[in-house]
Amino acid sequence: MAILLPGSGGLINLRSENGQPKFGQGNFLVRSRTQFIKNGAVAAILDAPSDHQIGWGMTDEFRLGEQHYADLSAVIDNLGKRFPDKPLFLVGTSRGTISAAAVGARVDGRVAGVVLTSTMFRPAPKKSQEPGPGLSQFDFATIKAPVLFVHHVSDQCEVTPYSDAARLADTYPLISVFGGAPPQSGPCDAFSAHGYLGKESETVEQIVNWMLKKPFRHEVK
Repeated sequence: MAILLPGSGGLINLRSENGQPKFGQGNFLVRSRTQFIKNGAVAAILDAPSDHQIGWGMTDEFRLGEQHYADLSAVIDNLGKRFPDKPLFLVGTSRGTISAAAVGARVDGRVAGVVLTSTMFRPAPKKSQEPGPGLSQFDFATIKAPVLFVHHVSDQCEVTPYSDAARLADTYPLISVFGGAPPQSGPCDAFSAHGYLGKESETVEQIVNWMLKKPFRHEVK
């Protein structure tokens, strides 16, 4: 069971149109949701909460705070009841890693693991659309569940450098992703190496292998 936590402000505009669910599908995790299912995981996508649907969405401070933990804790409890035989994982990408890490450190054994992809290791500068601390002050050792890092070696986003992930490889498992399609967005946006463009299916396959305790590749090429 993978709870998918998108980046940016977390907004996917979840809604119903003609009785069918609709939502923005640009984010790496959201557009790759069927790959999680294909590889044997149940996937749940989270939108920003209703009181954070205007403007940017969730700030870093909100993602790190108690209200966000309370919201996600309720989701975890609900999914645990609906899928009692499925181990539950928090999977975040970019700014979504703030949610996955902060909540993963608090849930006291209710999740089987935390997956951090394109981790926001550094604070967003004041000149950015939404400044914030990211996970620059976060102690990953506070997450007691197993942690997997996933990062593209060519990630050009200034707040998610691959070098920061590589420094943690002696402590945590790391899946390094190479190659893919030419970027179709800015370096911190989803249609670039930051969002594993052109390498989505191969990357998710190895993530799910780790989740299911199967052999997984440390390099995706």
